[in-house]
Amino acid sequence: MKQIELKITALSPLAIGKKKPGSVSEARDYIPGSVIRGAIAGVMLRYAEVENQDLSANGGDFQSLFLDEKAAIFHNAYPSNNEKNSEVFVLPATAVSSKTKPGFGDKGNGVFDTLIDRFCAEAYNFPYDPNCPKDQGRVEPYSGFYTQLGKKYQSHSVSKRLLTRVGINRRRATSEEEVLYSLEVLNETQGEKKQPVVYRSKIIVDNDVLANLLAQFINQQNFRFGGATSRGLGKVKIEATVTKFTRNLQSRLEQFNQKLQQRWQTWGIFGEPQQPWQKERTYFTINLQSDAILTKNWLRTTVISPQMLSEFTGIQDSSLILHTAYTSYDYISGWNAAWGLMKDIDLVTNKGGVYLFSTTQKQTWLPTLKKISQTGVGKRTTEGFGQVIICHPFHLVLRENPA
Repeated sequence: MKQIELKITALSPLAIGKKKPGSVSEARDYIPGSVIRGAIAGVMLRYAEVENQDLSANGGDFQSLFLDEKAAIFHNAYPSNNEKNSEVFVLPATAVSSKTKPGFGDKGNGVFDTLIDRFCAEAYNFPYDPNCPKDQGRVEPYSGFYTQLGKKYQSHSVSKRLLTRVGINRRRATSEEEVLYSLEVLNETQGEKKQPVVYRSKIIVDNDVLANLLAQFINQQNFRFGGATSRGLGKVKIEATVTKFTRNLQSRLEQFNQKLQQRWQTWGIFGEPQQPWQKERTYFTINLQSDAILTKNWLRTTVISPQMLSEFTGIQDSSLILHTAYTSYDYISGWNAAWGLMKDIDLVTNKGGVYLFSTTQKQTWLPTLKKISQTGVGKRTTEGFGQVIICHPFHLVLRENPA
C-alpha cells in the first residue's frame, strides 16, 4: 500500500460550498476529499472522451481507483505551510486554551489536552476544572488544524471573503434585474507578504503500480476545485509525491499508556481510586481526523461503541471497553456532478472526536488498529470521511507544559 502526498497551492479563490442559506453560499475552511476525488475523476473522464475510450465498458485503472471495493481513499486537504513533510493534524475535542488569549505559545497562552487528566479525575472521584497555567484564567475548547516541527506547534487557518455577483438572463445574455448573489470563498493568499495558501492531503492507493501512475497523471494535469470554476474560481496547482504509508502506531500506543499510568500515580495524592490500576489492560484512543458517518442498527449515531468497532475490524473481544467519548455532530450534503443530483443529507460526527478504549488483547488489536488508520471507519471513507489516527500525539501535551 502506498500513499500519494498532495501539496495543493491555491492560484485563485476557492468556492468550496458548505451551506446555501438564502442568497449567500458559505464556504468550508478546508478542501473535502470528495471535492478532490470528483475533480480528478472528472479530468480522467474528459481525457478518456478525447481519446475515445469507453470507461463504462472496461473501467481499467479508473474502475480500480473509483469503483472497486478497494478503491483509492482521498483524504481532506487541510491548510498547512510550505515546509516539506509537515503533516497536518486536527486538534482533538479535548484540547483547551486560554479564554482571553487562545492559541499556541508563540501567539497565545498555550494549548494543552485534558483527556488523560479527566480520565484520572473521574477514577479518583475528583472534580477536574483546569485553568490556564500562564494567566490563571478560564480555559475553553480550542479546535483547528496544526503542524508540529520539533517542539514548535503552529496553527493554520484560511481567511475568507465575499464575492458579490449579478445573475445573468440566459435568453438575452445580459444582467438580470434584481438578481444578486454572494459567494463566500477561501482566499488564495495570506499574510502581509501575500503568500499563496497551501493545503496538504493524501490519497491511499492499494496498488503500488497504480499509485505511481496516478501521481504522474496528477502532476501533468490542471485542476479546478469547487464551484464557479467557469467564472475563474477554483484554480489550483497540485504536486503529487508517492511515499510509503507509515504510522508509528506501536510507539505512540506505548507512550500513551506510559503517560496515562504516570498520571494515574500522580493523581494518587487525592486518595484511593474507585478501582486500582489494571496492569493487564492496554488503553488506546481513536481520534477522528475528518467528519465521520457512523451507523448503528441502520440508524445514525455519533459514538463508536465496542460492538461497532468489532464490526469495523471483525474482532470479537469481550474485554473491549469504551471509557469515554467526546463528540459533536452536524449535517452535511453536497452535489454529485456525475449524477447531476444533490447528495443525501447525512448526520456526521465532527472531526476532532475522541474515543478512549481499553482491552486485554493488545497483540490482537495492533495490526487491526493499523489497518483502520489506513482505511478509516464508517461510510464514504473513499471521499475522506471517517479518517482516524490512533493515540493522537497531542494527548501527551498536559497542563504543566502547554504547546
